[in-house]
Amino acid sequence: MASKVPMKNPIVEMDGDEMTRVMWDMIKKKLLAPNLDLKTEYYDLGLKKRDETEDKVTLAAAEAIKKHGVGVKCATITPDKNRVKEYSLKQEWKSPNGTIRAILDGTVFRKPILVNNIQPGVRTWVKPIIVGRHAYGDVYKNTEFKVPGPGKAELVFTDDKGKEIFRGTIQEFKKGGGVIQGIHNLDSSIHSFAKACMDYALDQKVDLWFGAKDTISKIYDGNFKLIFNELFEKEYREKFNKAGIQFNFTLIDDTVARIMKSEGGMLWACKNYDGDVLSDMVASAFGSLAMMTSVLVSPNGWIEYEAAHGTVQKHYYKHLKGEKTSSNCMATLFAWTGAIRKRGEMDGTGDICDFADALERAALSTIESGIMTGDLAKLAKPAAKEICSTEEFVDEIARQLGKTWS
Repeated sequence: MASKVPMKNPIVEMDGDEMTRVMWDMIKKKLLAPNLDLKTEYYDLGLKKRDETEDKVTLAAAEAIKKHGVGVKCATITPDKNRVKEYSLKQEWKSPNGTIRAILDGTVFRKPILVNNIQPGVRTWVKPIIVGRHAYGDVYKNTEFKVPGPGKAELVFTDDKGKEIFRGTIQEFKKGGGVIQGIHNLDSSIHSFAKACMDYALDQKVDLWFGAKDTISKIYDGNFKLIFNELFEKEYREKFNKAGIQFNFTLIDDTVARIMKSEGGMLWACKNYDGDVLSDMVASAFGSLAMMTSVLVSPNGWIEYEAAHGTVQKHYYKHLKGEKTSSNCMATLFAWTGAIRKRGEMDGTGDICDFADALERAALSTIESGIMTGDLAKLAKPAAKEICSTEEFVDEIARQLGKTWS
């Protein structure tokens, strides 16, 4: 076996919860440690540690990414009332992903991992579709109320000097109650989102598509369109022309219709709610959330790779009983390879990038050889030769890696 590949600078490592935490440890011990002199600055974002530290560990991890430039994150639990009871928590802590996104002012990009024997559910899609989600505002930072009965709901804005600037009627409830919701966004956040999308389109060398409903939401959605168009014309038109890629804006319904008939191969920029829904649709159509990369890109150059799925709770409970699980670790593995490759690019260490490439090829060839976890076996054509457990799958990737990286 060749000597371990050295690393110059550390990656910020953020451990997580449940079955993904188990897979995280397998990947490190069986695939990374034997081949790579892995340097990380470790933060435990497992639910118990977040509770113990009053969630300060999440803030510290985000600041560490600012310092070192690149991080890799395991899937984590965002607790509801049931989880509070299960883990005896002090409160329902916020999503670590949301906290880190806010601190880094980042945009999340998700891209399917393609293998020859898993065909997309949309027959025309032959190239990966990257979904860029604006991870700020909309219903995720809303204010909403249940209206108890007849009355008038108004929207009022008062400036920082206490002067009322405008007041408008949302709805007059004349025959009973209903619901009202107030959402907002920030020009600065939309600008960061647009910049991140344009930079990432250039990095991936793909066309950028963006859709909104500015014909109906003339001010809210119209502001997204305005900021995207102004930034493109001012800073990116020439860069896109040089790269041979395009920026396309259409209404969101037209964007959906066109993408469904396309061959794929674009970056699809989506507002927050659109991105939440459509990224899962794209992932499912390409096979599985476990076959999806996820990267958080900050306009300041900070970058964080993460698994695109949750903590695989049901499999974890089986694991605790000593039962074998067939959990797909590809998204978690590709979070590691993405971070390792980016570290190599930042440090100018090509052998680090080569290792990341080799590990990804070994993982893909394992699936394409017919050896895979249960979720993929349901989709594989030709049929899977072997449905293996989580650990068996990792061991087979290690064997494949040993053929070319030794």
